[in-house]
This record gives sequence, C-alpha cells and structure tokens, in this order.
Amino acid sequence: MTNNEMMWIAFAVIMTVMFVLDLFVFNRKSHEIKFREALTWTVVWIGLAMLFNAGVWYVLGSAKALEFFTGYIIEESLSVDNLFVFIMIFSYFKVPRALQPKILKWGIIGALVMRGIFIMVGIGLIERFHWMVYVFGVVLIYTGFKMAFGGDEEVHPENNPMVRLVRRFVPITKRARGDRFFIKRRGIWAATPLFLTLVVVESSDVIFAVDSIPAVLAVTHDPFIVYSSNIFAIMGLRSLYYLLAHVMEMFTHLKLGVSVILAFVGAKMLLSNVVEIPLVLSLGVIIGALTISILTSVLLTKKQHR
Repeated sequence: MTNNEMMWIAFAVIMTVMFVLDLFVFNRKSHEIKFREALTWTVVWIGLAMLFNAGVWYVLGSAKALEFFTGYIIEESLSVDNLFVFIMIFSYFKVPRALQPKILKWGIIGALVMRGIFIMVGIGLIERFHWMVYVFGVVLIYTGFKMAFGGDEEVHPENNPMVRLVRRFVPITKRARGDRFFIKRRGIWAATPLFLTLVVVESSDVIFAVDSIPAVLAVTHDPFIVYSSNIFAIMGLRSLYYLLAHVMEMFTHLKLGVSVILAFVGAKMLLSNVVEIPLVLSLGVIIGALTISILTSVLLTKKQHR
C-alpha cells in the first residue's frame, strides 16, 4: 500500500466517523444552534483539519502539507463569503433558525458528491487540455472583478431553473410542515417550501464550486489534496455559519479580500508557463488579503458605532 493510498483511507475513516457524529448523532434533531455550540464545532473542525495536515506532513512531506493548508485557507475564505448567500436564501424563504441546520446538513451531503465530480472533471480537463488552465484563470479573474465591483449580491430563487423545474412537476405546499421536505396531501405527495430552500442551496453550491475548484487547482493538481482540503472546509461550514451569522455586518470588506484572492490565483494560472509563483508566496498573499480585509472591516465598523 502506497503512502497516498494510506492517506485516502485515513481521510475516508475520519470523514465517515465525524460525518456520522456531527450530522446524525449530536445534531440528529432539528434545533437552533447557539453561539457556544457553533464555536465548539468550528474549533473541532479547524483543529481536526490542522491535525490531518500534520499527518499529511508526516506521511507525504512538507510540500503536500503546504498545498493542503493553502487549499484549505482558500476554501475557508470562499466558504465564508458563501455564508452571505445562505443568509439571504433563508431570509427569502423565511426559514426558522431551528430548521436551518437540517437544510445545511443535506446541503453538505450534496456538496460532498458534487465537489468530487467537479474535481475529477477539472483535473481531467487540465491534464488532457492544458489550455483549460487559462480558461480557469480568466474565470477566476472575472469572478474576482465582479465580486469587487458588481455591487451587493442578490438572491432571486423564483428565477432559479431548478426551482422552476420542481414547481413544474411537483406540487408545493404554501406553508412548511415542521422539518419535513415532503408530505402526503389528499393521497398525493407534495414538497414543502423547505425542500425548495434545499434546492436553491444545492444549486448555489454548484455555482460556488465553479469558483472554488479552479482556485484550488491553481495550488495543486493532486486529487487527494484538492478533495480533502475542500471537504474539511465544507464540513466546518455549517457551524461556521452559525458562528458568524450574527456578526456578518462586521465583515463588510471581506468580499473585497476574497475578490483579491480569486484574482491572484487566476493570474497565477495565467502566468503558470511564464513564471512560477512559489507556494509560500501564494499563501502569504492569501492570508494577507484575508487579514487586511477582516481588520479593515472590524476597525471601520467600530468607528461607525462611536
């Protein structure tokens, strides 16, 4: 058994155990996740990711560990930006806080599958058609520019193609029925607004993956590093959502920091055949952009409240 295969097995075991504990044991019943619980799980997932990275360092070497850490930081920064969208989706559908964890739980399950597919397709395209590196680079730079200068993001679920498809073929109840996605009404199965919310969350993750997967591919083409860093970030997303949901207004400049990261990794891909940007420098730029955007947001928020 190779070292890479050993790490795949270790990753699968850790994710399976934590997946069951987090989503089906401690959070089996729908309930509102308080700040303290969210903080605990956020620390658990970040700590577990760093411990796993230590294992990557020991088994696969420092270069792979640095790739994992950089990929994880990229995914975490993009995930935090995605939380703004989740807040708008839940607000649009008027989903109570107690029911939001169930939607995020099934959203994570869908993301695990979709990210795997996107990663395999992305790596396959780059290996077969090298010019796809430039396509991904342009997409990232365009997304970064749009995020920085495109104004506030808005959510219009009524225009979502998946929502329209569901409405066309599945009866929808006007009101939610507890935490159920489907109910039987007059002998006919009907979907609840909670299911429509899940459809929007899942389709949003497809859009998120279009940005995040190419961003990590700018760091490494190793399927194990790309997938594991993605999944560790995604699994901690639910607790992070509740940790930051009440203080999102403090991070008004976070989008600008994320846009700089996207533009940087896009430029890195476009220049890959001209100049090789060291991974340590890339990590420094990414952490620097995040730190400056967060500090600027906090300082300006404090100044406004004086």
